[in-house]
Amino acid sequence: MTAARGTLGYMAPEVFSRNFGNVSYKSDIYSYGMLLLEMVGGRKNIVNNTGQENNDVQVLYPDWIHCLIEGRDMHVPVDDDEDGDFGIAKKLAIVGLWCIQWHPMHRPSMKTVLQMLQGEGDKLKVPTNPFQPKASTSAL
Repeated sequence: MTAARGTLGYMAPEVFSRNFGNVSYKSDIYSYGMLLLEMVGGRKNIVNNTGQENNDVQVLYPDWIHCLIEGRDMHVPVDDDEDGDFGIAKKLAIVGLWCIQWHPMHRPSMKTVLQMLQGEGDKLKVPTNPFQPKASTSAL
């Protein structure tokens, strides 16, 4: 790859800066994670033609998803019946957050992503939130 290509908001950090690591298949996992988060949140993580965010909320998208899971934002309920649609949304959100880790080495492989999606959602751990000063990993 000689130049950065892709949709803003879905490109992995290493595409822009090698300080995060080398571009690899893990860059695609980042994009897949953003897609999962978009499915859960119903928002696109893109910037419109004027350079402004495509929504009214001025927060980082992954941070917003962390808030949903932790119950600090009530716009989209992701903590209800584990067997219903909300359990699926919660699982997608947690897997998506794992896929968008800053450093490629911290992202799961696609095989692991599939295992997480096929497994039980209550056994998944939420990754730490890099946007919070005192983030901790919690079991859900």
